[in-house]
Amino acid sequence: MAQSRRRALRGVVFALAGLALLVVISALLQPSRQPQYLDPDSAGRDGARALVQILRQRDVHVQAMRDAVDARMAARPDGTLVVVRSERLAPEELNTLRHAPGDLLLVEPSRSALRLLAPGVEPAGSSYTAEGGPECALPAAASAGEVRFEVSELYLAPPEAVRCYPSEGAPRLVRLAVHGRTVTVLGSGRPLTNGHLAQAGNAALAMNLVGARSSVVWLIPDPPEPGEVEAQSWQDLLPPGVRMFALQVCVAVVLVALWRMRRMGPVVAESLPVAVRSAETVEGRARLYRAHRARDSAAEALRVGARDRLVPLLGLPPGAARDPSMAQKIVTALARRTHRDEQAIGWALYGPPPEDDARLLALTDFLDDLERQVRRL
Repeated sequence: MAQSRRRALRGVVFALAGLALLVVISALLQPSRQPQYLDPDSAGRDGARALVQILRQRDVHVQAMRDAVDARMAARPDGTLVVVRSERLAPEELNTLRHAPGDLLLVEPSRSALRLLAPGVEPAGSSYTAEGGPECALPAAASAGEVRFEVSELYLAPPEAVRCYPSEGAPRLVRLAVHGRTVTVLGSGRPLTNGHLAQAGNAALAMNLVGARSSVVWLIPDPPEPGEVEAQSWQDLLPPGVRMFALQVCVAVVLVALWRMRRMGPVVAESLPVAVRSAETVEGRARLYRAHRARDSAAEALRVGARDRLVPLLGLPPGAARDPSMAQKIVTALARRTHRDEQAIGWALYGPPPEDDARLLALTDFLDDLERQVRRL
């Protein structure tokens, strides 16, 4: 039995270790955001300097800003305000951007940024389909064609919004009108980065979204000091892969539970691995009674067994043995049959619990003698 329990415990430990290993691998495989991600001044793979230089070559005035107030002051009615790394912005800074003139492009916005700058648009999970076609009438997307997003956020959008690049039934790009200006939400910033700009239609989509106006204000906030940004929810802190992994684990647990659950059906009789003699069972139970000093339970078990065996021998109904109203009748019948004292028989069959082990042994002997005498007659 102990060895079986050790094997079961070892299996549980191995299963938990395997799940922990899968979580670590899933987290390591997720694309991490480097400090220079979508930085217009960075020439690294995750930076956006290449896109900014192309825009400037096409006479688009691009300004890189690190502060929300400065970006709001620099924004123009005929320009586009690009907001990246919005998770670094405090609520008051997001409120400042609500009053900025011109169009607005939100790249991988946080939940707070969506709530304040693109009301009606809500997160709807993540997509791991690398490429996708526009499947919408938006000219900026239709002319770009297929775009390589890598991992992208999906959104729920109001009916009047334009939805492009759908995956799993939800768009990766949403455009809608908010307070007289055009707000575009892009679920992945990879098409704008130096390392992915030349893939598929990424460059065309980036130029169409960012360079559609004569001027661009590119806001990438500096990392805030501790406590300046409101606490994010646990959904924002979890990488997309961890959520998908947790869903897969839940499905696997349900399937295993259904596989291992007890089937409803007829009872299956199984032979005992070891035949135990009745005497050993009686001795084992007696030792348990003695170890717990349960003289009352032992005496009651002896009396119930004796009554069940004696009542049929007296010609009384079998149910009389458990019927308290038949106690006097049973005692009287036994006294007539054995010529013993009714008080002694009443104590033996219904009396109080024995005070000590000696009285319990005396009760056992009395009941044996009483049953043996009745059987002889």
